[in-house]
Amino acid sequence: MTKFFCPGRTELAGNHTDHQKGRVMAAAVDKGITAEAELNGENVIRIFSEGFEPVQVDLARLWPEESDVGTSTALVKGMAAVLSEGEHPLTLRGFDAHLTSSLTAGGGLSSSAAYSVLVGCIIAHFGEGPEVSPEELARTAQKAENRFFGKPCGLMDQMACAIGGGIYIDFLENKLLRIDCDFDSLGYTLCLTDTHSSHADATPAYASIPADMSAVAEVFGESFLAKVRQPDFEAQWPEHTADLQWMRAKHFFDENWRTAAMADALGLRDAQRYLELMNESGRSSEQLLRNIVDENGCGEELRVGLEASARLLAGKGAWRVHGSGFGGCVQALMPEADFEDYRAAMDGIFGEGSCQRIRIRAKGVGVLEDEA
Repeated sequence: MTKFFCPGRTELAGNHTDHQKGRVMAAAVDKGITAEAELNGENVIRIFSEGFEPVQVDLARLWPEESDVGTSTALVKGMAAVLSEGEHPLTLRGFDAHLTSSLTAGGGLSSSAAYSVLVGCIIAHFGEGPEVSPEELARTAQKAENRFFGKPCGLMDQMACAIGGGIYIDFLENKLLRIDCDFDSLGYTLCLTDTHSSHADATPAYASIPADMSAVAEVFGESFLAKVRQPDFEAQWPEHTADLQWMRAKHFFDENWRTAAMADALGLRDAQRYLELMNESGRSSEQLLRNIVDENGCGEELRVGLEASARLLAGKGAWRVHGSGFGGCVQALMPEADFEDYRAAMDGIFGEGSCQRIRIRAKGVGVLEDEA
């Protein structure tokens, strides 16, 4: 029996920039999914997860099926299919895996990305063929979500889960840098509050964001916004300030610059500048990106959480929507001395244990026995 672990991730900057080949900053966290797995001598993958129905995938039937969309079966099938394709495919072998998780579905730490990357790590470990790097596992997981699960996600979540630590990625320049995001050493506490507003039904609203941004990119003859010259966009922006597609594009350009500035602030250990930029990011997501509440009211609890954070942290901390939006979590950063009062207040609104401190994990996905 071999043990594996994949951490969840927290998005630090770059809200909805990755699918436009922009910049992101994220980090692996100290919560994640653990697996115990062994070969079963069959051409089948079986996964047993606490609290969920078992997943079984026949390795001879690795193609997308409409009935699998939005399910764990789609993610497992997708990871196996993609890893068995390409110039250097793996020869797959069946296994049984038992998973336990400290990531709650919709809890904001990217449980689906962690699940996909973990399953890919197990497949690669037991498969026969070339070694699969963490970066390749991340790209495989994105393809599995896009092609099999039916979610047009970017690559930030998967990269953070696979690589570990803090990372800054410029997808246009294909540049990945490790960053020091040890907030504890700065005297600040990073936390997430689960508002218990599921965004499981908000996939159409989520999908509209990359579609809207890409529509604006096409005006300039490009397929994604990172290829559009910002001065060209800014020249036309005044004519479109009330157009949601253009508002979302404006968010992209501002957030793309802001992500680099936030990475610089961390490098300089300038907590005040980081807080200022984090709050700007939150306001941009609310006012331009519009990914707090969808037209059906999905995410109203998230709005409540952001408004409460504004009251509690004004003048001393920062708060923003965390991740895709339309439900989910509030991310907040504050001086250590203010955390317990903030946690008590947020737990009072959303229930005991809703607000949790987040710490950064240095390592990404891998075999647990390999850890020091």
